[in-house]
Amino acid sequence: MELMLEGTGGPEGWPVPGCGCASCGRLADGHRRPASILLDGRVRLPPPPWDARALPALPGHRFHLGPDGLEITGPDGERVLCTAPALGGTPGDATGDPFDLVLADLLDRPGHLGDLRHRGRVTAATAVIAVLLDHRVPGENELNRRLAFWGAGAAPDGTVIRVPHAVPEAYRPRRSLLLGGSRSGKSEEAELRLAADAAVTYVATGPSGDGDPSWSARVRAHRDRRPAHWRTVETTGLAALLAAPPPGSLLIDGLGTWLAAVFDEYGAWPGGDGGTDADGGAEAAVAERCDELVAAWRGTRAATVVAVSDEVGLGVIPATPAGRLFRDALGRLNQRLARESEDVTLVVAGRVLPLPI
Repeated sequence: MELMLEGTGGPEGWPVPGCGCASCGRLADGHRRPASILLDGRVRLPPPPWDARALPALPGHRFHLGPDGLEITGPDGERVLCTAPALGGTPGDATGDPFDLVLADLLDRPGHLGDLRHRGRVTAATAVIAVLLDHRVPGENELNRRLAFWGAGAAPDGTVIRVPHAVPEAYRPRRSLLLGGSRSGKSEEAELRLAADAAVTYVATGPSGDGDPSWSARVRAHRDRRPAHWRTVETTGLAALLAAPPPGSLLIDGLGTWLAAVFDEYGAWPGGDGGTDADGGAEAAVAERCDELVAAWRGTRAATVVAVSDEVGLGVIPATPAGRLFRDALGRLNQRLARESEDVTLVVAGRVLPLPI
């Protein structure tokens, strides 16, 4: 089976004619033409949304519209899936054999790719190509950065793909530390990186928000962003989790709330009820927990772990002893974890800035 990607852009192409957004402004007219796929040189696949009553016909090929998208089976049993937004089905309920190639609108729902992997419909032998590309992403560089995390690729207009298609080997950082200030987009970046993974354990280190409507709303917003097949664990036992992680990837959000919980546990806040003793025992206990976390981070058995932490060194000096103590402790912890990380990134206003060694 052979597919020619005559156009790989969204319904109006990329840039969108007459659009004044920054994404479209960066590109020359006709950069990516509206999506068009020619199958075996004879049938042009209809653009989404598809109608099960009007699927194309081609001798030796079978077409099926399911909740995951338009499924095509070739004469030799090759299997291709074309996905698109707003399919109207429940992908998590669909089962079947793995695909050889997936052409996916990953800008709409990268989590759908993770769900396909979770159900075994996309495997390590499945090539994934992003199509329907448009101004939902700031530019080609950002597109390629995201696709690298999602184990997918993009192709220029006019590319001919023969199924089965080779799957390029991709590098992925084992340990990533994402730093940023409040509302910088660091949590969204962490979730974006792992959106297409088959199995992710989201490690929530903060309070559930019971009794605090504002915090409850924040927790709910985080939960609603995450793919349905992700697992959530609420714990401050990060060292034990890193030493014996569940299958798949770990997302730890975040280290600031973890450290605050450890301070609470040992009564280490200045002016509190004390600690383990009167001569700095509480601070020593907190330092020991940080040592354990750094050692576990260095030796983790997790294939991929992404941790989110607050960058505390860019603001004014805290006015209270408790604020200064916490800022210094978290700053030291961030430095130590950064030294043991393959990737460290600063997130500012939703923009990512890789920090070189």
